[in-house]
Amino acid sequence: MTLGVTIGKFYPFHRGHDHLIRAAKAQVERLVVVVGQRPDQELPGPLRAAWIRELHPEVEVLLTPEDIPNEPGPWAERTLALLEGRRPDLAFTSEDYGLAWATEMGARHVSVDRPRATCPTSGSALRSDLAGHWEWLTPPAKAYFARRVVVLGVESSGTTTLARALAEHYQTTWVPEYGRAYWEGRRYLRDAEAWSPDDFSRIAAGQRASEEDLARRAERVLICDTDPLATAVWERRYLGPETPLRWDLGGARRDLYLLTAPDFPFVQDGTRESEHLRGSAHQWFREALESQSAPWVLLEGSLEDRLRRAREAIAPLLEWAPMASPDL
Repeated sequence: MTLGVTIGKFYPFHRGHDHLIRAAKAQVERLVVVVGQRPDQELPGPLRAAWIRELHPEVEVLLTPEDIPNEPGPWAERTLALLEGRRPDLAFTSEDYGLAWATEMGARHVSVDRPRATCPTSGSALRSDLAGHWEWLTPPAKAYFARRVVVLGVESSGTTTLARALAEHYQTTWVPEYGRAYWEGRRYLRDAEAWSPDDFSRIAAGQRASEEDLARRAERVLICDTDPLATAVWERRYLGPETPLRWDLGGARRDLYLLTAPDFPFVQDGTRESEHLRGSAHQWFREALESQSAPWVLLEGSLEDRLRRAREAIAPLLEWAPMASPDL
């Protein structure tokens, strides 16, 4: 079995790295990717390894401390130790150190896109200006870095209109309301009105899954039309006001909530039913937002006023500070 190996920080994991791995996979039967990690790196090694495994599940990814001299010889010894003594047939890199590293292991070096012609980027460029090089991030890295902005509000308060408008403004993805599709799928059942906690758990899980999928396509910011916090409010609406507000974001970060005020007349679209509960539900949203740590903004007035205020609140989120650049 032909064995190949490549090594790096993958800090962050960008399309040039992805191109390197794909090129290597095409030339060997087994590929090992070695990821260096240090405590002072802002992106933990296991996170970067998980990104690689997501796109390349058939590749073996090994983590190792960056605790040896930054020279080809020591790293060749470390690589052979990780490979449990088996010498690789091919060693793949896009760096100048690659030939010496491969030679020390007795492997043939394969240089992949050293001039960066296919993917004109680098980890250092991304670390210094993430927003300016965003297009070169891999999908799982985009999902990690994308700022997550959630639009919440009661029925007929303009949440979907605002979410679409924000996604159009930022030319990014937005996450539609999963609960609406869930309701449409079951509305003709004889017991359609018989809601249970399990129904809301399924809706929350579907919302989280949609968000994680679309986050991998986001351009700097992901706009979510509702989230599991809103599902908790709807659970209270259908199961009774004594129902506790419970929600699980599944580990998803929240950078900003935008709460739309019900300050214009109710509009019936054929599925809405809670005009008489708008005031109470709006207070439940406020109660839920005040009980969590993410910042939130109340949006009132016309769509233009709401868009302006929302853009003002989002703008600071899109300014990433440069990351530290410890070298392998």
